[in-house]
Amino acid sequence: MKYELLVSRRYLFSKKSHNAINIVSSIAVVGVAVATMALAIVMSVFNGFQGLVADLFTGFDPELRITPRLGNSIDLSEEKINKLRQSKSVAVFTPVMEGQALVTAGNIQKVIMLKGVDDNFLEQSNILDALYGDAEPILHLDVLEYCIPGLTLCNQLGLPLYFDQLLQVYAPKRGERVNMANPKASFNVNELQASGLVFNVHQAKYDAEYILCSLGFAQRLFEQEGRASALEVKLTPNGSRKEIETILGNDFHIQDRYEQQEDVFRIMQVEKLISYAFLCFILLVACLNIIGSLNMLIIEKRDNIKTLIALGSTSSQIRRIFMSEGLMIIFGGAITGMILGVVLCLLQQHFGFISMGQSEGSFIIDAYPVVVHATDLIIILITVLLLGTTSVLFATRKTFL
Repeated sequence: MKYELLVSRRYLFSKKSHNAINIVSSIAVVGVAVATMALAIVMSVFNGFQGLVADLFTGFDPELRITPRLGNSIDLSEEKINKLRQSKSVAVFTPVMEGQALVTAGNIQKVIMLKGVDDNFLEQSNILDALYGDAEPILHLDVLEYCIPGLTLCNQLGLPLYFDQLLQVYAPKRGERVNMANPKASFNVNELQASGLVFNVHQAKYDAEYILCSLGFAQRLFEQEGRASALEVKLTPNGSRKEIETILGNDFHIQDRYEQQEDVFRIMQVEKLISYAFLCFILLVACLNIIGSLNMLIIEKRDNIKTLIALGSTSSQIRRIFMSEGLMIIFGGAITGMILGVVLCLLQQHFGFISMGQSEGSFIIDAYPVVVHATDLIIILITVLLLGTTSVLFATRKTFL
């Protein structure tokens, strides 16, 4: 071991003549450890909430959503679409027809998003876990057309959970202006039967606005027979998005689940970044204690420094002694804080000690979600070492000769 490390370790653990130096050094270690622990916990909580939001959207959003770059519908008879159906990367291919419509239930009217889906929709999505009711998830049978509305939408329409009345659905006819003398003549009108099912994915965007129906019903209502507003694709285990892009070329826009909810996840990333920046300021304040501790130690060891110089030590060697001590403080605090942060996150993950609210069931989950990412821990460690090393260099900037 180089003598610089040996001397610095001796200075770190030996008793100082002034107790204040020991106190300041201890505060520096604790400060770095607490700031590191806070960074690990806060970033893991943000990861948990991001994963929770992703799981909530998974019930409704497809793995890949394909929309046309030009126009608002896709011709299902196109050669590219047929190649996509037969692709080995595609496990489930679901054309959908989605658009705004007016629905009436009794005297209550509401503009909703009507989403017509193919019969294999349940194979493509995880919405089966979000369905409530005892009926079979069937959207059409012979000449009958059924619907599955969102739970919140049912409440807004004044319908009970298992309603049995018909819903009148209106959509404007293509290329026609509203006839003010007879407005109803300007709309396509059809009826949807109650299926005995509702869905609840815990997202107001869907629960309060969407009604699921059969693809054929939506195509007829919107006068889009043989076409789809989007294609929803589930990939095989070995499926490749690149293969899908190669088949479709530049005429289509392809989005995964994160890209479909890009605004939501971008906001969460910005919040995480802001929290990280604030905690870095706290860490910087903790590193200032290291500067004070090293400066006090340098003052105390002036006689020792003169002795070392007399024995042939150079200014850079003496500087490395105090730099090594500062880095030991930083590294010790960083590792301690990292271990404590990860342990607390794992305990919260398994036991949920910190709850979201006092009453159980008030929120979607009962306890704060946490997910530890190795990349976050690496970023935190680099940040701590960078700020700490800068502080040490600042504290030992003067020469000793």
